[in-house]
Amino acid sequence: MEYLDFELPIKELEEKYQQTLAIGSDSEVDVTATCKQIEKKLKATRKEIYGNLTPWQRVQMSRHPARPYTLDYIKAICGDTWLELHGDRGVKDDKAMIGGLGKIGDQSFMFIGQQKGFNTKTRQYRNFGMANPEGYRKALRLMKSAEKFGVPVVCLIDTPGAYPGLEAEERGQGEAIARNILEMTRLKVPIIVMIIGEGASGGALGIGVGDRVIMLENTWYSVISPESCSSILWRSWEFKEQAADALKLTATDMKKMKLVDEILKEPIGGAHTNRPDTFKAVSACILRHYEELKGLKADKLVEQRMDKYCNMGVFKE
Repeated sequence: MEYLDFELPIKELEEKYQQTLAIGSDSEVDVTATCKQIEKKLKATRKEIYGNLTPWQRVQMSRHPARPYTLDYIKAICGDTWLELHGDRGVKDDKAMIGGLGKIGDQSFMFIGQQKGFNTKTRQYRNFGMANPEGYRKALRLMKSAEKFGVPVVCLIDTPGAYPGLEAEERGQGEAIARNILEMTRLKVPIIVMIIGEGASGGALGIGVGDRVIMLENTWYSVISPESCSSILWRSWEFKEQAADALKLTATDMKKMKLVDEILKEPIGGAHTNRPDTFKAVSACILRHYEELKGLKADKLVEQRMDKYCNMGVFKE
């Protein structure tokens, strides 16, 4: 298992625990009392570390190499019912943006989300989770298909941002994201958005408009990443921790500003430490919010969604 820098005290205690067990096994010495002491200290250390994470540490947790990605959630939740759909019917199939049909129980959903890779080859294949314009157009095509057949939409956000390359700008990156935001505000089926990792910039907003927006506990949502913010303001990445604090990008900050509707708790140590429980919690959360939305008529659903976003922010006329 990989550990982040602030998790090293936990790593040391876990190694000590394993060493103690090995000594007891090899020498037939009773190490029960020692193991209990280490377990107690380990539990207290976990509680102290994960109960007081800084904004920058939350960002690190959202990027943990072992953290589950969009396809992990979909395959765990939908099982054999998952059917991936491809292409924007214009340019090509963007591998960074995935989408398709799947069922939770007896209810069908259109799942859409960014997908990252788990090693060098797959990261390049998925373009590090950064979608091109055709990815957002594929997402919109799938949303329109879902609307046509009355299927609710679930968007899973995990991206460091939309791809900033020259070819993406040439193919209309800004227009594609803006079009998605416009069309999602008036889509006539329920939209449930879940931020499962990084939620950066327009790359997240391109599939981020929903009737319900939920953030997992160790995720972030912001107009810019802490590193990019630091490089613009201080011309150096050294101030990324200060930038993370100033950006107010954690789930708690987002909930306080009423930009998201719910914070979904993760297992102690993050979603990757107990994947089955995380998948169950996400599945139950999606169904719970869908039950609240499914009885609304299309025009009422759109009206509530419009009002939700119109009421965001503070302004003075």
